[in-house]
Amino acid sequence: MKPGQTQRTPWIVGVSGASGTPYAAAVLRALLAAGESVDLVVSRASRLTLLDETGISFRDAHWQHDLREWLARGADGKPETFDVDLSGVRHWSAGDLAAGPSSGSYPVKGMLIVPASTACVAGVALGLSKDLLQRSASVTLKERRKLVVAVRETPLDGRTLRHLVTLDDAGATVVPASPAFYAGATHIQDLVDFVAGRVLDAAGVGHDLYRRWRGDLGGARPTT
Repeated sequence: MKPGQTQRTPWIVGVSGASGTPYAAAVLRALLAAGESVDLVVSRASRLTLLDETGISFRDAHWQHDLREWLARGADGKPETFDVDLSGVRHWSAGDLAAGPSSGSYPVKGMLIVPASTACVAGVALGLSKDLLQRSASVTLKERRKLVVAVRETPLDGRTLRHLVTLDDAGATVVPASPAFYAGATHIQDLVDFVAGRVLDAAGVGHDLYRRWRGDLGGARPTT
């Protein structure tokens, strides 16, 4: 690092194979809008989900083009809804176990897994490190950095609940992808943004993705 140059300290964002790629897109857009740097890890399973939910293929060799198309898309599937600057993003292949985030000496602020599948939750809880996403999460925990896990599954069986308790005991914050309605949602994007906002709240990153509760009953309802 050159004298006077500020060290890049990103958030790792891991996208696993659970349904809910719009949640990941909303979190990524908000991080970048907040001026945060992002190291992105997209699992192999999540690429199938992304293709199914959006029609977008995420390719390592063309990740910038594919990511820009993905983040520009609204939760309703409408393309070119958002304009995003990707200059703060660095992409790591999920199979690259020699990547920066695989080491505790690599400086990061923490990690957000959104959405988190039950398979991903199990892998992190058991310390399997089968790919870069799981390895990065294990490193985040061992280094006592912030780990937020946005689990997206229903119903949850006993095994997954025990894995989530294991993650909580290890210091992670578990955020179910459970949208609320008190914020006055009128569009699917509002519901997605609420969950993304709660993920960022858990990480301590500022945003304006949803209307916060102020103790005013019915305050979000439109007036007639």
